[in-house]
Amino acid sequence: MKTIKDVFLEFQQGLTGVYDSRETEAITLLVLEEITGMSRAKLKAFPGNEVDGEAVEKIQGILQELKTGKPVQYILGSTEFYGLSFLVNPATLIPRPETEELVEWIIESKKLKVESKKLVSILDIGTGSGCIAISLKKNLPDANVTAIDISAGALHTARQNAVINEVKVDFMEKDILNSSEFKVNSQKYDIIVSNPPYVTLEDKLQMHQNVTGFEPHSALFVPENDPLIFYKAIADYALEYLSPGGLLFFEINENFGKETVELLTDKGFIDIELRRDMSGRDRMVKAVN
Repeated sequence: MKTIKDVFLEFQQGLTGVYDSRETEAITLLVLEEITGMSRAKLKAFPGNEVDGEAVEKIQGILQELKTGKPVQYILGSTEFYGLSFLVNPATLIPRPETEELVEWIIESKKLKVESKKLVSILDIGTGSGCIAISLKKNLPDANVTAIDISAGALHTARQNAVINEVKVDFMEKDILNSSEFKVNSQKYDIIVSNPPYVTLEDKLQMHQNVTGFEPHSALFVPENDPLIFYKAIADYALEYLSPGGLLFFEINENFGKETVELLTDKGFIDIELRRDMSGRDRMVKAVN
């Protein structure tokens, strides 16, 4: 029988060159927690505990997939985001911690503290797994939340995630870049939020293979000669469909913070705020219509 310590050693040896030691430890803990049902604290406190044969077999299979660079979230089929569980697969991006900070910013925004009995309406553009829209609806249950994406596969997963997390979100298949067909409805929104594609070719060269080799390229990459293509389209849409005083939130490419702020300024948005994430990188923008 293998012990917890044995599994950690196998993962460290097997994933050398794929992940650094810190990432490998985090992945090993995640896998053991999922497969054995033991808490992270127990796994760390009792490394000599044995892992039963069936669990070892599953763990070995996961290790073989991890060696290819496939993200552990895709292998396990789910991940946690803002305290909620989300299904993920190659049709969706894997939700990331900096996006949790964006969700937190929206929830904390004073603009959401509506004094009247009017319901807050929110539109999430490029929803992917639905993590932003669903997390907002879960924490702002009185809000009306609509979410769109160009990918039918992503929307299928997002709808499943809404059911899992017991919230009602109106999902629609729409392309923000196709202005002739992109009309969600005629209503105005109090908040429009988007984490659109923003990775350039130069960025791609510096990214880990578990992103470039497995996550959906349509949700990641933008033309080198027009890196703000989605921000322009969404800002134009927001000018027409965001309520007076409504808020526009973006997750952004850290290398284009200044350019994104200038874009929004040129289009007439006010009270623009550029915010850094927990790593100190320009990562989020808020603007008022």
